[in-house]
Amino acid sequence: MSRLRKVGVLLLSAALVAAAALALLQSNCPAEGGALSAEVRAFARLKNRTHGPRPEDFDPRVTLDALLLPGDDRGRWSEARAAAVEGYVVGVAPGGVEAANCYSLTRRDTHVYLAQRPDAPTREAVVAEVTPRVREQVARAGEDWSEESLRRRLVGRRCRVEGCLLYDTEHDGEAENTAPGRAPNWRATAWEIHPVTRVEVLE
Repeated sequence: MSRLRKVGVLLLSAALVAAAALALLQSNCPAEGGALSAEVRAFARLKNRTHGPRPEDFDPRVTLDALLLPGDDRGRWSEARAAAVEGYVVGVAPGGVEAANCYSLTRRDTHVYLAQRPDAPTREAVVAEVTPRVREQVARAGEDWSEESLRRRLVGRRCRVEGCLLYDTEHDGEAENTAPGRAPNWRATAWEIHPVTRVEVLE
């Protein structure tokens, strides 16, 4: 066998082993996701929380208006607290492929965009994220939080969304509060309700 062919066989074998390992990881994705660094693993554990907040966890100061308040808001709230926010759902869309979900193409978060009016662009909205873990929990209780179901039931409606607070550092360069006026901005703030633990249609 030529040297070039041996290298090709080795590369193919390595690719197959890597693909098998990734598939195994995705089917048994731990709370820390598929992250390599300790910092990103800790961040994934925050994203992958599954317990609903206790009444004492809610910060009553956190409203939609307060989250949308302009200015650098990196230290404005605490990830140890929870929020209940009311607003119009202006969109529902799939989240990206990320370490927290072990880079799965199918088990992805769902973004729910909350704004002050039903025709607001997403750059004026707060992102609330439904995670695969919580989606599976509520499915066991008989509720459908699939992307299609949430879009059908929520878009254009005034809703109340509850869940944990999370500052998503990966997006602070794409948010109006921390990167004001940038053309690619697609959200108002990097603060999120993540994960969402309760959704209620108000009107």
